[in-house]
Amino acid sequence: MTIALYAILLCVGCYFVGGIPFGYLAGLTRGIDIREHGSGNTGATNVGRVMGRKWAACIFLLDAAKGFLPILLTGYVLRKPATSADAYDAIVQIMWLCCGMCCVLGHSFPVYLRFKGGKGVATSLGVILGIYPYMSLAGVLAFIVWGVVLWLSRMVSLASICAALSLPVFVTGCMLWDGLDVVAGNVPMIVFAILIAGLVLYRHRGNIARLRTGSESRLGDRSNTADSP
Repeated sequence: MTIALYAILLCVGCYFVGGIPFGYLAGLTRGIDIREHGSGNTGATNVGRVMGRKWAACIFLLDAAKGFLPILLTGYVLRKPATSADAYDAIVQIMWLCCGMCCVLGHSFPVYLRFKGGKGVATSLGVILGIYPYMSLAGVLAFIVWGVVLWLSRMVSLASICAALSLPVFVTGCMLWDGLDVVAGNVPMIVFAILIAGLVLYRHRGNIARLRTGSESRLGDRSNTADSP
């Protein structure tokens, strides 16, 4: 089997794994359709709003895992382990990153729920952490940005937007730390970071509109409909 066929099969598999609607399934265990409550989103934030913080933490971890575990597996199958710190063949790298993108697309547009899923934040984090070292370190830094902005603003959506915008900057910065030759050998990773950021921003377009008008809800508000993961 050629590496191209491997990549196609892995991308399809990653999409279906990424599309597993853990938030929706969690709601079913309580006899509810999470899409009919809160913001209607299947991500961890809305699950937490409707079912409690413990459920939110559980769904966040599961959504992150369906990005992290597949990217490790695809790295192994493509014979480019996620523990490699070298700038490797661009074609294989692109295939690997495509698998990661499919995980996020599966989460955001799951075929199981008629392509209406979460906003991709948790799954994106899982994928990014699995691409060691440059993207994983950048992912940790972006997550810190998310936490700081959330603490200051109490807006999950704003925190997610800021984290997404910071990701390409951190990815590029981590590579520059090791030299321009590292940047040149890993351009696909920078492009991937930009695409992930763009997808997260697109999924938050409604939140962005409310932020511009000052009507976005904060954590703790009774009318809170702002969510992300």
